[in-house]
Amino acid sequence: MEGEDLVEAGVTAGLEPVDVLSAGETVDPDLLAGVSTLAHPPRVIAVFRRDGLPRGQRDVTLALWRVVDPGNVGTLLRAADAFGAGVAFSEGCADPTGPKALRASAGAVFRVPTCAFDEAGGLRVALVPRGGSSIRDLPADRPLILLLGAEREGLPDDLVTQSHKVTIDQPGAAESLNVAMAGAIALYEASQPLRSRPSA
Repeated sequence: MEGEDLVEAGVTAGLEPVDVLSAGETVDPDLLAGVSTLAHPPRVIAVFRRDGLPRGQRDVTLALWRVVDPGNVGTLLRAADAFGAGVAFSEGCADPTGPKALRASAGAVFRVPTCAFDEAGGLRVALVPRGGSSIRDLPADRPLILLLGAEREGLPDDLVTQSHKVTIDQPGAAESLNVAMAGAIALYEASQPLRSRPSA
C-alpha cells in the first residue's frame, strides 16, 4: 500500500502491516521513491498480507468476468463498498491487489469481501447492452449476483443464456457504458428495494 490514506485504511480495517517503510525514518527517501509506482513518491509504504483481506459474498455481489483494466476493478470495489456489496472475480480479471486497482479502490479492498466467480451463489442477473428487462425491474431475490463482462467482449453466451437479463436504459446516443459505471448503476438499483422496505 502506497500512501498514508491507504495504509491508514488497512490499519482501520483491523489488518496488521507486515512492514511499514517511512521516508526519513525507517528508510532513505530516495530508496522509497525507487520502489514506488507513483509519479510523486509517498512518504509511507506498508506491506499487508493478502490472507487478511475479507473473503465471501454479500446479499448483492458483483461478479466480474475477465475485467482486465485495474482501474475499473478498483472502481468497482469502491462502488461495492458504497452499496454494501461483495465482488467475485473470474480468471483473467486484473489483480485487485495490484497498484492501480488498490489506488482506484480507495481502501475498499480492506472492507469488501471477495470470492471466485464460481463461488458466488444466488440468482444470476447478466447486464447486457440491449434486449434485457429494464434495470429498474431488478429482481428482489437475495442473494443476487450481478454479472458484468469485459467492455469489448462482454459476457459469454452461455452465462447470458443461463441468467436473468437486464439492460440499463440509455436515452442518449452513447453505444455503451464503461463497465465501472454500469456496475455502479446496477448496485444503486439493487439497493432500492432494500432501502424502500418499511422499518420494523
